Amino acid sequence: MRANWISPQHASVSLPLYVAAVERLPSVLATLPEAQQRQAAARQFKGEGSTATWLMSPDGSLGGVLVGVSDLHDPFAYSHVVPMLPAGSVWHVANADALEPAMRDALALGWALGGYKYLKYKPKLEHNPAKLAMDVSDEVSRAYDAIVTVRHLIHTPSQDMGPEQLHDVVANLAEMHGAQFRAIVGDELLEQNFPAIHAVGRASHRAPRLLELNWSAPDAKQHIVIVGKGVCFDTGGLDIKPADGMRNMKKDMGGAAHAIGLAQWILQAQLPVRLTLLIGAVENAIGPDAYRPGEVINTRKGFTVEIDNTDAEGRVVLCDALAYACEKQPDLVMDFATLTGAARIALGPDLPALFANNDALAQSWLDAGLELRDPVWRMPLHTPYWRYLSSGIADFANAGPSKMAGAVTAAIYLQRFMDPSIPWTHLDVYSWNDADRPGRPAGGEAQALRSAYALVRSIVDSGH
Repeated sequence: MRANWISPQHASVSLPLYVAAVERLPSVLATLPEAQQRQAAARQFKGEGSTATWLMSPDGSLGGVLVGVSDLHDPFAYSHVVPMLPAGSVWHVANADALEPAMRDALALGWALGGYKYLKYKPKLEHNPAKLAMDVSDEVSRAYDAIVTVRHLIHTPSQDMGPEQLHDVVANLAEMHGAQFRAIVGDELLEQNFPAIHAVGRASHRAPRLLELNWSAPDAKQHIVIVGKGVCFDTGGLDIKPADGMRNMKKDMGGAAHAIGLAQWILQAQLPVRLTLLIGAVENAIGPDAYRPGEVINTRKGFTVEIDNTDAEGRVVLCDALAYACEKQPDLVMDFATLTGAARIALGPDLPALFANNDALAQSWLDAGLELRDPVWRMPLHTPYWRYLSSGIADFANAGPSKMAGAVTAAIYLQRFMDPSIPWTHLDVYSWNDADRPGRPAGGEAQALRSAYALVRSIVDSGH
């Protein structure tokens, strides 16, 4: 979906939009004609967030709009105004010079997201959101593209977004940017020592696979591996989910969507890095060959894992991919996964749970999240909870009977497959909006993607 921006050179006519926050309202009002100042006062406009008021011209026609913004650095603080404006109308920010560059970037991104709708399966629905006449930076444009990529992938129903379709998405991304691509599919996973990925996906008629993209800038200094959980639909397996728990499980490839979106952004920006993208793409299906509770499976790392619960499949898929990532001895591994309901219970739907084996790395992501209003919340890799994953017949289990610390136990399970000398982040994302909000319609969502990219940029810029 194209963003609803238009070049000022191509906007023959546009209406003025005035951005105001409570503390800036007096200075904004001072730039208006007295008649429009009186209009704002009569309507008791105070510049509070998520508000707007029309400004009329002397002839009674629409002469502009005053927009109240709660946080001038938050893109979503601007998104509410777009649906309020006439379809197809064109606007310019009359007080843009009073906004800092970061605020203008936030406004541009928030405007585009305020006009976003997923309409693939509503072809007859016309959608012509209000447009913003503004020169937009390449970074804002790339941010929008990455967010839309993530949302589109998650929105797409599972019949059109299975392992084969994820395969095509990554292959097309590689072709577009001159990267190398390979896929290890079906029983070839066993031949090339990815038994855990195979175990989870073997029951589906859609073969499991590991997708790998490799690209390097000519001046690459760091090697970054991005790993995504691509469970294209999760029934829960033989430990089947109840109906309400299965309803939105097309989103269980949300981690893969985030990984692809971040990789796309890096490739579009041509960052001076060596990039590897790894996606474990499977469907956790029910069938005669479904993996069963009590089975012991092998892993690429050499550990044996007893399957306590077939619905704890994401970590089983990821563990082979993480072990493979470490074999490449990169400078950083970042994984994204819709891994646990426990993270949502702890932090709610808006805060992704961040786990990291490096304090400085975690702090950098936290700082980026605060600056960009794209937050994460750090959770502990508390290894004493390893006791919750004990097994009497295997090295350990993929889950256990205790309901305690579910997000933490999933993370420390993954940590067992990491080389401790390699900096690593694990982000447990919800990837979903349960209800419509300005700029965030119900359905698939990109979370902490902007701050993840900022983290990568900071690592590139530091040269470490």
